[in-house]
Amino acid sequence: MTQQRPAPPRRRGRPRYYARRKVCSFCVDHVKEIDYKQIDRLRRFLSDRYKIEARRKTGVCTKHQRWLSTAIKRARLLAMIPFSPDHRKPGGGFAG
Repeated sequence: MTQQRPAPPRRRGRPRYYARRKVCSFCVDHVKEIDYKQIDRLRRFLSDRYKIEARRKTGVCTKHQRWLSTAIKRARLLAMIPFSPDHRKPGGGFAG
C-alpha cells in the first residue's frame, strides 16, 4: 500500500516577475516599408553570427518580421550584409 503525500502548498498573492510585453518598433514608428538599403536598422535584428533573430527576442510583430526577413535576404544577396561572420570580400577584407 502506498502512502499519500500531502499536496504542496500553493502560492498566494502576485507573482514576483511579469515579463514586459515587447512592442513592435516598426508599428510604433508607423513604418510603411522596410527597405533593404537601411543597413544600420537591419543589423539590429541580426545576431553576432548574422542570423535573423526570432520574433520573441526582438519583439517585432508577424507582418514586420516577414518584411524584415525579406529585406535582410535581399541585402545579403546584394552583398550589403554578410551571410556569415567569416565571409570575406573579394578585395581581401572582411565584409561588415
